[in-house]
Amino acid sequence: MTGTLVLAGTPIGDVADAPPRLSKELAEADVIAAEDTRRLRRLTQALGVTPGGRVVSYFEGNESARTPELVEELRGGARVLLVTDAGMPSVSDPGYRLVAAAVEHDIKVTAVPGPSAVLTALALSGLPVDRFCFEGFLPRKGGERLSRLREVAGERRTLVYFEAPHRLDDTLAAMAEVFGADRRAAVCRELTKTYEEVKRGPLADLAAWAAEGVRGEITVVVEGAPDSGPEELDADELVRRVRIREDAGERRKEAIAAVAAEAGLPKRVVFDAVVAAKRSAG
Repeated sequence: MTGTLVLAGTPIGDVADAPPRLSKELAEADVIAAEDTRRLRRLTQALGVTPGGRVVSYFEGNESARTPELVEELRGGARVLLVTDAGMPSVSDPGYRLVAAAVEHDIKVTAVPGPSAVLTALALSGLPVDRFCFEGFLPRKGGERLSRLREVAGERRTLVYFEAPHRLDDTLAAMAEVFGADRRAAVCRELTKTYEEVKRGPLADLAAWAAEGVRGEITVVVEGAPDSGPEELDADELVRRVRIREDAGERRKEAIAAVAAEAGLPKRVVFDAVVAAKRSAG
């Protein structure tokens, strides 16, 4: 029989937030794959747990090479516990490759749910939480960062990012440039730790605040783009869009209906624009 891969959430700050099952898994796993074995040692000491199995490192630098080794352990029946430095494995942390490989080999994958900086920051932000998307870390280079932000400039869901403290001011300034200086946001710092802080306000104000220097683990939550309502398109643009759809193989009736829906207009308005264009073309 094959073994089981267990993804375990670890505290993002306060060790008291560790899920009760984590101690049991640490004591009983055959293999513990840890992003940082030194941090794992500190965690087990704080929990008063002695790891029962072999401890190996599993981090960005050796993830590709170590994944096949761990899959062989799993295929041999081992219970492999994967833990990262903080939060859930695979969420901007090592884990995805191992999960994908385990699934490919029909190996059971389960989880010990635990703290998440993404959900904690989202809940504390004061911004809409009904729909959101997690964007992870932005590129380090300024041009690439701006390009990535422009890709989601019209995103209406709340956006969540991780960021390094020494890049926070540049990132917030770039967000203010792309999203607008008045777009609301929240910078969540050192969540669940002694010096936890949530700074809320317009992006421009947060960028000015961050320019003075910020320390700690950072999660940024940004309000989604406002609903601008239906596009305002003139007759020529309506006709152009219908023609594009017709050239792609759609029947005129279907193309008119689709363009009308996109523009938030009655079908008759688009139909009349198409007929008028045909008459003027002679």
